[in-house]
Amino acid sequence: MSGETMSSTRRSAVQHLRSFKAGRRRAASTKCLAFVCRNGQVPSFLLAGMCSCAACDSKATELATLTPSARPNPAISGLVRDRTSPVAGAVVRIIGTRVCALTSLDGTFSLSCEGVAKPVDLSAWAPGYFIGSERWVVPGQANVAIELSPHPTQDDPSYQWISAFAGVKQPLTCQHCMSSGRPGGSLPFEEWRRDAHSQSSTNSRFLTMYNGTDLTGRKSAPTRYTMHRDYGRIPLRPDPAQSYYGPGFKLDFPDSAGNCSSCHLPAASVNTAYQTDPNTAKGTGREGVTCDICHKLINVRLNESTGLPFPNMPGVLSYDFLRPRPSEQIFIGPYDDVPGHSIYSPLQNRSELCAPCHFGVFWNVQVYNSFGEWLESPYADPQNGKTCQDCHMPHVGATRIAQPPARSARIAYDRDPQTIFSHAMPGASDTNLLQNAVTLYATARRETGRVVVRVSVKNDKTGHHVPSDSPLRHLILLVNAADDIGKPLSLMEGATLPAWTGRGDVRKGNYAGQPGKVFAKVLEELWTEVSPTAAYWNPTRILEDNRIPAMGKDDSVYVFTASDTGGVNVNVSLLYRRAFKTLADQKGWNVPDVLMAQQRITVSR
Repeated sequence: MSGETMSSTRRSAVQHLRSFKAGRRRAASTKCLAFVCRNGQVPSFLLAGMCSCAACDSKATELATLTPSARPNPAISGLVRDRTSPVAGAVVRIIGTRVCALTSLDGTFSLSCEGVAKPVDLSAWAPGYFIGSERWVVPGQANVAIELSPHPTQDDPSYQWISAFAGVKQPLTCQHCMSSGRPGGSLPFEEWRRDAHSQSSTNSRFLTMYNGTDLTGRKSAPTRYTMHRDYGRIPLRPDPAQSYYGPGFKLDFPDSAGNCSSCHLPAASVNTAYQTDPNTAKGTGREGVTCDICHKLINVRLNESTGLPFPNMPGVLSYDFLRPRPSEQIFIGPYDDVPGHSIYSPLQNRSELCAPCHFGVFWNVQVYNSFGEWLESPYADPQNGKTCQDCHMPHVGATRIAQPPARSARIAYDRDPQTIFSHAMPGASDTNLLQNAVTLYATARRETGRVVVRVSVKNDKTGHHVPSDSPLRHLILLVNAADDIGKPLSLMEGATLPAWTGRGDVRKGNYAGQPGKVFAKVLEELWTEVSPTAAYWNPTRILEDNRIPAMGKDDSVYVFTASDTGGVNVNVSLLYRRAFKTLADQKGWNVPDVLMAQQRITVSR
């Protein structure tokens, strides 16, 4: 790893990734192999938490080493086969439940139905096949036959993406079945519409940064250049005599589309990652990270030695899609019991799914890396950790993933809420998530002629650095002390906030010179020395990175002058700011600070 020592947690996570990928290769190489535990159940890492097996701590073995287990009674029994032969290693399940069994070498199964009184619907799935089903099966019934059809294995780049929205000229879209039609609904389409992923192509901050404009469309002047004796043509700082509305990719690279669209507009850029201008995308291509993108993902290409994406391979450049031919359809998801044109994939519930768009190296500088930070953290532990989905697609109590239209032949099954992940995907704009990200603790003690304030910020609830990803984001720790009548006390010792937190009226969010500190990754442009910069598409260097890693803690001390009489009121606040003050003002962005945590302390006389 480039001379670095890999942490034990990361090593374990990378080894787990290798095992997972090797298992997928074995499963894909034959129709009669699957992962199973020694007790005959499918292991939890394959079923991504859906299996009821309590013994999944045993080592995975290949199906050929097993002998069929004794049939429970009462039971449903039968055979899973394809057109030509029995299918071994298929998962047979009562749809919507954790009750499942594995077919033996001859394709037969026996599924326990203890406590089940009514007819049930069964599903069957095996690697390489669509999910099959048999409806209205009576407990105790024998000779149930489920036939599986092999799914296509070749991606069709000419595939036309399905829109998420009803009303387009397509017979069936995600909104038709994944929406309740109620404000604040909890079905996937409704949640996705409220999520930043659905707005990634039209986000005003993204587009104004790409184009070099403010919100009203006013554009900064093109980048100026000069000739350097040793390095040739290099950029100059913006001309202070001209109006300036912040940086923009197109100001620096007017003849290039860049690769921004590979993450922000994946449907538009999947075949042309470096030729897609966000301003020209149309139709489904402008739906951001639309439903059909994630549900056509079959693989993520990661470096097996590091567990990270390869350099210069953002977004769609690191994904393998399985898009069907015109006469076919495919939906890939985290359930092995959704019959039809569906394929089960454990990838949907794994952090690796997020890696290509949450890891970015520009000009050999690691600019954003929330996936890599997670991989280095205790949260990546395969046994006791948490995935990205655990925090950003939490279980919210929903019991269905769909609600088909009236008179539809499709069926929506009730499910355990712990198997349904929310598509609301709370992130940097979610106040509740931010206010449950870290723990703030402060103490204040009076000494002769002064008050000593000690502040601790611990990242004990977040699986990556805080803040993470975009280097525009930063935390501001404000520490203020005042006497009984509200007069601020002078700071004797301790850090103060830098000029780039804003000069001017404190009531308008200008905190330069105030007691406190920032937590940020600060970049400086290599040639212009503009800092902090948001134009990380240019060569930059990291001036400072004091963000708090997962399970890390920052301690700081502030000493204020104080008389020995009268009380002192201390106010400690931790703010989340999404962009540098000057940049937000240049662009006209309305991005209020979020109060993540606050503590007030009264020190008596």
